[in-house]
Amino acid sequence: MANPVTQLSLPVALWRHRHLISTMTWREVLGRYRGSAGGLLWSLLTPILMLSVYTIVFSGIFQARWSQESSSPLDYALQLFVGLIIHGLAAEVLNRSPALLINNVSYVKRVVFPLEILPVVNLLSALFHMLISLAVLLVFYLGVHGQLHATALWLPLVVAPYVVMLSGVGWFLTALGVYLRDIAQLMGLVTMILMFLSPVFYPASALPARFQPIFKLNPLTVIIEQSRAVLLDGKAPDFVSLSIYMLMALVVAFVGYRSFQIMKKGFADVL
Repeated sequence: MANPVTQLSLPVALWRHRHLISTMTWREVLGRYRGSAGGLLWSLLTPILMLSVYTIVFSGIFQARWSQESSSPLDYALQLFVGLIIHGLAAEVLNRSPALLINNVSYVKRVVFPLEILPVVNLLSALFHMLISLAVLLVFYLGVHGQLHATALWLPLVVAPYVVMLSGVGWFLTALGVYLRDIAQLMGLVTMILMFLSPVFYPASALPARFQPIFKLNPLTVIIEQSRAVLLDGKAPDFVSLSIYMLMALVVAFVGYRSFQIMKKGFADVL
């Protein structure tokens, strides 16, 4: 007989299991630091240390400048950190998703469990660490410039389509990882390549014009550039680009979820 959980539509399933999702997300966050002396404090210390290193290396040693218009070497560290925060969210989803079911075989075989929430829990856990890093970034920006841009309030709107897209990617990779174990090893290489092909260490405008259309096909490009615009430049987001991105993200989420539901039928046999 079919599992009653699988008969629920996705929004209904997520709403019905919202308490389970929140509990598992918090457990996942705390579990990363279990046994360490600093505990959850490491989630705050890590981005502080990262930003400090970037500031010292790029601003103090290399005297790097983000652009000709940017007079402060500290701006390079800020621009770089925004790119790394956005890329880090994707990297965490890509790297952890393929092994989610492999590491939780009991959920597949022994209990009636809504397996589709595992990628959601993974994504929310990654979002928690992203928010901590963003808080560190904003405090640092406030210390450097003395005030924050009101346009920073647009950031949730900028990140929303990105999160929707990553949810679809997470569902797909979680299911595919059951059948292709090598996908987990491949994702480490993919995320590294993705970082260098995204405007993390350089602005998208620095590329030659002939490469711009291809470069914009990278799903991280729009989100990184728009995040920098609202956080660091005080500009309103490009609503047209974000609307197109959201439509594409919804397609990715739908395909990823449907793929998960189709491949889900063979999980118990493979695991």
